[in-house]
Amino acid sequence: QVSLEESGGGAVQAGDSLRLSCAASGRSFNVHVMAWFRQRPGKEREVAAAISWSGESTHYRDSVKGRFTISRDNAMNTVYLQMNSLKPEDTAVYYCAAGLKFRLSGDYEETDFDSWGQGTQVTVSS
Repeated sequence: QVSLEESGGGAVQAGDSLRLSCAASGRSFNVHVMAWFRQRPGKEREVAAAISWSGESTHYRDSVKGRFTISRDNAMNTVYLQMNSLKPEDTAVYYCAAGLKFRLSGDYEETDFDSWGQGTQVTVSS
C-alpha cells in the first residue's frame, strides 16, 4: 500500500545535528499516522516521534523532547525528523513507519504500524 524510503543517517559527534527524511509513495488513503522508530543496540524498537497525517498533532518520546522535531511536507509527501543536540544515547537504527490508527495519547507501539522503511543508521560518538 505504502512504500517508505529513508535517508539522512550518518556518523556525527555529540552535540551535532542530523535531519532524516522519509519519502512515501503509493496509496496512503488509510494512513492516519507517520512515525520515526528507533532501535538502540540491545534494546527493543521504540517510537521516537509521531505525527498525524494531517500534521496537526505531534508526539515525542520524553528523552528526545526539545531536541527532535518531526514535520511533514505535504507537497512532497515526505516526513522529516530534525535531530539537534545529539547524544551517544541516540545511536540507533531509525525506521520510518506508517500506521492505520491514530492515538490521541501518542502511546504508539510497533504493532500500530504496518508499513516500514528499511532503516537508516545514526551513530553519535563522544
